[in-house]
Amino acid sequence: MPKFAVVLAAAGRSSRFGTTYHKKPFVDLQGRPVWVRALEPFANHPDVVQLLLVLSPDDQDWFKEQFRPFLAQRPIELVAGGHERADSVQNALSRVRHDVDFVAVHDAARPLVTRALIDAVFEAALQTGAAIPACPISSTIKRVHNGAIVETVSRDNLWGAQTPQVFDRQILLQAYAGRNNFAATDEAQLVERTGHAVAIVECSALNLKITTQTDLLLAEALLEVMPNHSSF
Repeated sequence: MPKFAVVLAAAGRSSRFGTTYHKKPFVDLQGRPVWVRALEPFANHPDVVQLLLVLSPDDQDWFKEQFRPFLAQRPIELVAGGHERADSVQNALSRVRHDVDFVAVHDAARPLVTRALIDAVFEAALQTGAAIPACPISSTIKRVHNGAIVETVSRDNLWGAQTPQVFDRQILLQAYAGRNNFAATDEAQLVERTGHAVAIVECSALNLKITTQTDLLLAEALLEVMPNHSSF
């Protein structure tokens, strides 16, 4: 069976979350931290052999103390993040075991990811070498400058990228080797630059990323109607 490593990206600044004392992956979501809910479906997956959690260096000591009980339950490796997301993931890649075949990168602020979605993206990556979940854009898109609309952008063929983004380990390593400090906003963007096609697994918008306080309220409501996540 192929082996997967999971990189959970939690080193961001959470500048849009609206609080200075808690970053969004660390807040409570119905009894469990957001990052735990984001990680647990991977931690319980039989093909996942390595878990890496990327944190800002400033958060590491506090995190170890705050979440000691959760860290004691699973072999989670903590990795120091960098200035940009791509720097953080690159740091984690240097720690991926050599026997790992595929690497999945997931946002620590996406706590509603399901086992079904993980399985679908894993399978697509096995078939193609590179796959991400995404959903078609349904809203009308406006380009805005100085508070005014300057253009209505056609939404034809536009999709919203999500995570987990899953890649053959060698493909992802090649993409980062040719990065040259390019500030990619996701891993697929780097793989695209190599010329390798990235497959899309259509999914719903329920796999939301918590960016604002409103998103946290939505996640709380969705947990009431979604299948229960397995225990960490």
